[in-house]
Order: sequence, then structure tokens, then C-alpha cells
Amino acid sequence: MALSRLEKAQTWLWKAVMGLLYGLFRLLSPRSPAVSRRLPAVSNPLLAVSAMQLAQKIRRREVSSVEVVQAYIDRIQEVNPLINAMVKDRFAAALQEAAQVDKLIEEETGGEEVLEDRLPLLGVPLSVKESFALQGMPNSTGVISRRGVLATVDAPPVALLKRAGAIPLGVTNTSELCMWSESHNHLYGITNNPYDLERIPGGSSGGEGSILAAAGSVIGIGSDIGGSIRMPCFFNGIFGHKTTPGVVSNENQYPPSSGRHEDYLSAGPMCRYAEDLLPMLSIMAGPNAHMLSLSTKVDLKKLRFFSIPHDGGSRFTSPVNKQLLQIQRKVVERLEADLGVKVQEVHLPGLRYSFQIWDTYMTLPDKEGKPPQAFVELMGEPGRPVWPLWELLKWMMGRSEHTMAAIGLALVEMSHASKPVPFFIQQNEKLRKEVEELLGTDGVLLYPTHPNMAPKHHHPLFRPFDFAYTGILNILGLPVTQCPLGLSEEGLPMGVQVVAGKLQDRLPLAVAVYLEKAFGGWRDPGTTKSRKI
Repeated sequence: MALSRLEKAQTWLWKAVMGLLYGLFRLLSPRSPAVSRRLPAVSNPLLAVSAMQLAQKIRRREVSSVEVVQAYIDRIQEVNPLINAMVKDRFAAALQEAAQVDKLIEEETGGEEVLEDRLPLLGVPLSVKESFALQGMPNSTGVISRRGVLATVDAPPVALLKRAGAIPLGVTNTSELCMWSESHNHLYGITNNPYDLERIPGGSSGGEGSILAAAGSVIGIGSDIGGSIRMPCFFNGIFGHKTTPGVVSNENQYPPSSGRHEDYLSAGPMCRYAEDLLPMLSIMAGPNAHMLSLSTKVDLKKLRFFSIPHDGGSRFTSPVNKQLLQIQRKVVERLEADLGVKVQEVHLPGLRYSFQIWDTYMTLPDKEGKPPQAFVELMGEPGRPVWPLWELLKWMMGRSEHTMAAIGLALVEMSHASKPVPFFIQQNEKLRKEVEELLGTDGVLLYPTHPNMAPKHHHPLFRPFDFAYTGILNILGLPVTQCPLGLSEEGLPMGVQVVAGKLQDRLPLAVAVYLEKAFGGWRDPGTTKSRKI
């Protein structure tokens, strides 16, 4: 659907204002030294093996857990000074736990099958997003006033992964209060993309995306309320899954859910190898795993496939990069050639309002009429709410404890209408009905994750609504698997969202395994160069 003249004028004005603000930002921001170093290539073969294969090797005593954990510690120490992804480690405790695993295996008399059934991730290293409670580790989400807060318990999905034998190595960076697409805060600093250190790894699970892509971890855990698993996985060329809401527990995360956020927030697995997604999700779902029928075999040839190349021309989002349009077409061509299916291109007009729908629903009250906790309150905890305009003045003088992104979100919050706009409620209800009828229980949809590959640091401040490509799927409550699709001409990861109907998580997970074989999956950032796909 083409834009009207008014919408074109509004789009031009929006871009002009953002360009002016970008120039002002560059003028006021402190200069940082240019970064030209590249990550070293992976040299230890243990770092190029999936979690499930590592677990098997450990059970069979082909390698010890101590060797695996030490290999990942060595890699983190090698790459973290460049990417600043892991903000607090527990290496000494992890090595002790690995030694206990090796002793357990040595004394086990029931055989490998018993260990596999009881402890499927026994001895495998794990990284954890800092917003999840990991006992004894920081749980601040980058807020300076929470500097000394340590988790006293494990968040349920973390506890379940540990119970399955995984060994946490540490916690990874996030955006301030987990509400921005770049992992930057004034407590831990800024995290870099391993494929280009001058670019963002995404947010809010950007530390996870960066450390996993850099081969400093093999599996990790993230959360997603607007794309916080999928954007980091896209920008860093790894796999991730936004689970159907209500399946994996969101307890003991910070900030806690309020308003209707619980309906849109999903915890899920992040990893370099597609085969790890399903077993990780099965573990993280705990007593709710049966809701997803993950053990049911998926025949890709019997699925119905759809593709949407863009949002239809929203004035708030950037046009989709030509390379991303091209790679999505290549996915369609491969599916049709390999599986003998017909991929139907569809267009849903309501997607033009993705940002407005997401923004509207994020402000709605819960069933008791209680609105979401104000962002200014979260920024000020444990004290009084901050004053956004005062924080902006302090930021301009280099005195604020908060990032420009957080201050901007607080300013936007001040401008919200007291009541939701009925038009956007209607558009969401219509879109939800259309998507449910389209996908059913056997449909899979391809949709861009973001209009562009990983932007330069701070650039999302001036294209703040491009996350709408992921955010709308949170409001629709759909499961989505993020899949890497090789590298762009600039050497940056490309990818696509694979979407299914509610509780049909096994479908995009199966497609992810296929796409990994078809397009090569994760690429070592230490060996990649700018080239054409």
C-alpha cells in the first residue's frame, strides 16, 4: 500500500528532525577512539561443537567438563576485552562445578543413557543475561543505583538449566532496564558486535548475542518483550527463540512485569547451533513443556509457508535493506526447490501500524486496572522517580547516571495519552484475526527481523522505531525463531524471523534446523571478511 502525500511529507519531516538531532548528538557526545581490531579466530575445536554434542562427549568421557569449561573461560578472556559482553564472571566456581561433574560421571554405574535422561546438559557451559536472577551474581540491568544488588535465588529457567547439568560462567550486559535496542549503560559500559566492533550487538540481550557469536559461550538465555532475543540474534548471526508467552516462567527477572507486560514477555534460548534450541526450550519450559508438544515430529513438506517482505510502508520504520529482501527471496526459492512446497507472498495492511500497536498495548493496565510501573520510577529506584528534563540537562553536561536512550524513553512516556487510541486497538484485533486464520496450526511465516543489518553504535537513537518488525509479534503473542542466513557484502550477519501460530513453537524450531543446513548457520567472526553471499 503506497504512502499518501501527507504521509510522505510526515516521513520527510521525521527524517529531517532525526538528522538534525543526530548532528546535535554527535556534537555533544564525548569522542571515543576508533576501534579497528578484529576478533581472533576460534582455535580450540571444543568451541565449534553444539551443546548437545558437548554433553554427549562429556558423558562418554571423550572430554572432561573441566576441559570444556576451561576452553570457554580462555575464549572469554581472549575476546571480552574487545566486546565487553560478560560483565561478571564466576570462573572459579564454574571450574569447581565442572570437577564435580567429572567425578559424578566417573562414579556413575547406570550408564550413559541414565545421565542423558536425568542431566541432558551435564557439564556444558552456559551464559546468562544479567536481568535474570543467578544466585550470587549481579542483577542490576545496568542501573547505577542497583550496583550492589546480588541475586539471592535463581530465576526458574536458569534453575532448570542448572538442574539439567549446565554450568553458568557469568552474566552478560543489557541495555539500561532492558528497554532499548543497544546494550549500553553507565554501570557496565557498551557492548560491541563481534563482526564489527563499531556496531551494536542489539538489545536488550545484546551481551548474550555478542558472547555467543564470539564463541565465548555455546548456549545462553534471553528475554524478549519487543525483540530483545531476536534483534541480538539477528545482529550477531546466531539462533534464538521467542517462546509463546506463558510457557517459560518470567519470575525473578528485573525489571518485573507490570501492566499487561506478562502477556508479551517471553524468555527463551539463544545459541550458535540450531539443534540446541529444542532441548533447551524443553528444559526451560519445565512443567509447561507439554503445552508445546515438542516431541512431535515435524514434516516440513506438510507445512504451509508464507512470506511477507516488509511492513507495507510505515512512516516510522526504515525501508528494508535490499540485501535482506534478496536473502529472504533466496530462502523462498530454497524452500520451494528442496521441499516441493509453494511459498505464498502475502501482505497484511495492519503491519504498517506495528509501532503504534506495540506502544499502545505496552501502556495498557492489567486486569485489575493497574497501569505498568512508570519508567521514571524504575530509573530512580530505590529512591524517587527521576525528572526526565533534568536528566537531559545533566546528560548534556556529562553528569547523568543514565543513558540518552533511557532518558529519551522517559521523555516519550511523558507524552503518552491518558487513554489508548481506539484505532490502534481495532487495527491490532483485525491483524490478530488475520494472522491466526493465516497460520492456523500448520502455517509458517517468514518476516524481516529489522530493516538493516547491525547499525553503528548509537544510531538506533535516530531510527528508534525500527524494532517494530519484532515488537508487533510480541503483541500478537506468537512464537518466533530467529535464524541466521549468512553474511552481507559488508561482512555483517543477515537473517529472518520464522513465525508460527500460538503454541506451535516446534514448527519454526524445525525450520531453523533446515535453514542452518541450507545457509550454513553461524560463522566465526574471526575468520569472516566482507564478501558477497
